[in-house]
Amino acid sequence: MNKKVLELLKAREFVSVATCDLQGRPNAAPKFILKLENNSIYLVDYIIGRTFQNIKVNPRVSISFIDSNALMGYQLNGSVKIIGNGQEYDSLVKDLSRKELELSTRRIIEGVTKGKPHEGFELGMSEKFVILKVKIEEVVEIASSGSLKREKICE
Repeated sequence: MNKKVLELLKAREFVSVATCDLQGRPNAAPKFILKLENNSIYLVDYIIGRTFQNIKVNPRVSISFIDSNALMGYQLNGSVKIIGNGQEYDSLVKDLSRKELELSTRRIIEGVTKGKPHEGFELGMSEKFVILKVKIEEVVEIASSGSLKREKICE
């Protein structure tokens, strides 16, 4: 992934993930960004619902987000590996605990210093979740004019 896309992703907590089942029924849901590594993005699926079911039968996803400052949209297309147990999972759970603590702390400080109300300051980690490792294979930049710029990612 290019540097600009990585910086935009580092500045956000959530992205929208679109999946599709074998009957062509779409599903889009927000997912928490755990970490970025090489050309992969690790996401947390707390719900283990439609997204999880779709990925089991069709491991292709499209991640989308917007850079509201530049009015540019981004689509990251790739394939998913579900990580639900094992040594890699245990290591990622530790990363997740740290990241959730950092986010909760930041939200509490922001709420106190700016008087910004939040429904809930703290993130609660569900007892049942999986990590989605998305290998990004294509980045699409969508300009406000509607023009598209596609970049294939090779490893």
